[in-house]
Amino acid sequence: MFVLGFPLLLIPFAIYNIIAFLTPGVSWTAAVSTVHMMSGQDWVLTWEDLLIAFSVLLLAVEIIKSTRIGMRAIIDHMLAMLLFIAMLVEFLLVDRAGTSTFFLLTMITLVDVVVGFTVSVRSSQRQVEIESERAA
Repeated sequence: MFVLGFPLLLIPFAIYNIIAFLTPGVSWTAAVSTVHMMSGQDWVLTWEDLLIAFSVLLLAVEIIKSTRIGMRAIIDHMLAMLLFIAMLVEFLLVDRAGTSTFFLLTMITLVDVVVGFTVSVRSSQRQVEIESERAA
Protein backbone atom coordinates (compact mmCIF):
# COMPACT_ATOMS: atom_id res chain seq x y z
CA MET A 1 0.00 0.00 0.00
CA PHE A 2 1.32 3.47 -0.95
CA VAL A 3 0.43 5.26 2.29
CA LEU A 4 2.74 3.15 4.41
CA GLY A 5 5.93 5.04 3.56
CA PHE A 6 4.37 8.50 3.54
CA PRO A 7 3.87 10.59 6.71
CA LEU A 8 0.23 11.66 6.52
CA LEU A 9 0.86 14.61 8.84
CA LEU A 10 2.69 16.21 5.92
CA ILE A 11 -0.78 17.05 4.54
CA PRO A 12 -1.84 19.50 7.31
CA PHE A 13 1.71 20.93 7.33
CA ALA A 14 1.40 21.64 3.61
CA ILE A 15 -2.12 23.06 3.99
CA TYR A 16 -0.95 25.42 6.73
CA ASN A 17 2.03 26.61 4.68
CA ILE A 18 -0.04 27.07 1.51
CA ILE A 19 -2.59 29.20 3.34
CA ALA A 20 -0.04 31.11 5.44
CA PHE A 21 2.33 31.99 2.62
CA LEU A 22 0.18 32.12 -0.53
CA THR A 23 -2.93 33.71 0.96
CA PRO A 24 -1.69 35.88 3.84
CA GLY A 25 -5.02 37.73 4.13
CA VAL A 26 -6.90 34.60 5.24
CA SER A 27 -7.62 34.56 8.95
CA TRP A 28 -7.33 31.25 10.79
CA THR A 29 -9.81 32.47 13.39
CA ALA A 30 -12.51 33.33 10.85
CA ALA A 31 -15.75 31.52 11.55
CA VAL A 32 -16.57 28.71 9.16
CA SER A 33 -19.83 27.76 10.77
CA THR A 34 -21.82 28.32 13.93
CA VAL A 35 -23.63 25.41 15.54
CA HIS A 36 -26.46 26.18 17.92
CA MET A 37 -26.17 23.65 20.73
CA MET A 38 -29.07 22.25 22.75
CA SER A 39 -27.57 23.92 25.82
CA GLY A 40 -28.20 27.31 24.25
CA GLN A 41 -24.51 27.92 23.63
CA ASP A 42 -23.26 28.78 20.14
CA TRP A 43 -20.23 26.78 19.03
CA VAL A 44 -18.19 28.76 16.51
CA LEU A 45 -16.13 26.50 14.26
CA THR A 46 -13.00 28.14 12.81
CA TRP A 47 -10.50 27.14 10.12
CA GLU A 48 -7.84 26.38 12.73
CA ASP A 49 -10.29 24.09 14.55
CA LEU A 50 -10.91 22.16 11.34
CA LEU A 51 -7.18 21.83 10.58
CA ILE A 52 -6.38 20.60 14.11
CA ALA A 53 -9.29 18.12 14.06
CA PHE A 54 -8.17 16.83 10.65
CA SER A 55 -4.62 16.45 12.01
CA VAL A 56 -5.80 14.46 15.02
CA LEU A 57 -7.67 12.08 12.70
CA LEU A 58 -4.52 11.63 10.63
CA LEU A 59 -2.56 11.03 13.85
CA ALA A 60 -4.89 8.11 14.62
CA VAL A 61 -4.13 6.61 11.20
CA GLU A 62 -0.40 7.15 11.77
CA ILE A 63 -0.59 5.31 15.10
CA ILE A 64 -2.32 2.38 13.43
CA LYS A 65 0.35 2.40 10.71
CA SER A 66 3.10 2.27 13.35
CA THR A 67 2.03 -1.23 14.44
CA ARG A 68 3.48 -2.70 11.24
CA ILE A 69 6.99 -4.03 11.23
CA GLY A 70 9.35 -3.88 8.29
CA MET A 71 11.50 -1.65 6.16
CA ARG A 72 8.60 0.60 5.12
CA ALA A 73 7.73 1.21 8.77
CA ILE A 74 11.32 2.25 9.50
CA ILE A 75 11.30 4.63 6.55
CA ASP A 76 7.95 6.00 7.70
CA HIS A 77 9.38 6.67 11.19
CA MET A 78 12.43 8.39 9.72
CA LEU A 79 10.26 10.60 7.51
CA ALA A 80 8.03 11.45 10.48
CA MET A 81 11.12 12.47 12.46
CA LEU A 82 12.34 14.65 9.56
CA LEU A 83 8.90 16.24 9.32
CA PHE A 84 8.93 17.02 13.04
CA ILE A 85 12.39 18.58 12.79
CA ALA A 86 11.32 20.68 9.79
CA MET A 87 8.18 21.83 11.61
CA LEU A 88 10.12 22.67 14.77
CA VAL A 89 12.67 24.70 12.81
CA GLU A 90 9.91 26.51 10.93
CA PHE A 91 8.07 27.23 14.19
CA LEU A 92 11.19 28.71 15.76
CA LEU A 93 12.49 30.67 12.77
CA VAL A 94 9.56 31.72 10.55
CA ASP A 95 7.28 34.51 11.73
CA ARG A 96 4.11 33.22 10.01
CA ALA A 97 4.56 29.83 11.68
CA GLY A 98 4.72 31.34 15.17
CA THR A 99 1.05 30.69 15.93
CA SER A 100 -0.72 28.45 18.38
CA THR A 101 -2.21 26.51 15.45
CA PHE A 102 1.21 25.68 14.06
CA PHE A 103 2.47 24.87 17.56
CA LEU A 104 -0.35 22.35 18.00
CA LEU A 105 0.42 20.82 14.59
CA THR A 106 4.06 20.49 15.68
CA MET A 107 3.03 18.80 18.93
CA ILE A 108 0.76 16.38 17.04
CA THR A 109 3.75 15.48 14.87
CA LEU A 110 5.90 14.99 17.98
CA VAL A 111 3.28 12.61 19.39
CA ASP A 112 3.36 10.72 16.08
CA VAL A 113 7.16 10.33 16.32
CA VAL A 114 7.20 9.26 19.98
CA VAL A 115 4.22 6.90 19.73
CA GLY A 116 5.45 5.47 16.42
CA PHE A 117 8.83 4.51 17.82
CA THR A 118 7.34 3.25 21.09
CA VAL A 119 4.70 1.08 19.42
CA SER A 120 7.26 -0.30 16.96
CA VAL A 121 9.70 -1.21 19.71
CA ARG A 122 6.99 -2.77 21.87
CA SER A 123 5.51 -4.81 19.02
CA SER A 124 8.92 -5.99 17.82
CA GLN A 125 9.78 -7.21 21.35
CA ARG A 126 6.69 -9.38 21.34
CA GLN A 127 7.44 -10.95 18.00
CA VAL A 128 9.10 -14.22 18.90
CA GLU A 129 10.44 -16.57 16.31
CA ILE A 130 11.05 -20.19 17.17
CA GLU A 131 13.50 -22.08 15.03
CA SER A 132 12.97 -25.76 14.60
CA GLU A 133 15.98 -28.03 14.87
CA ARG A 134 16.68 -30.19 11.87
CA ALA A 135 17.55 -33.79 12.40
CA ALA A 136 21.08 -34.50 11.24
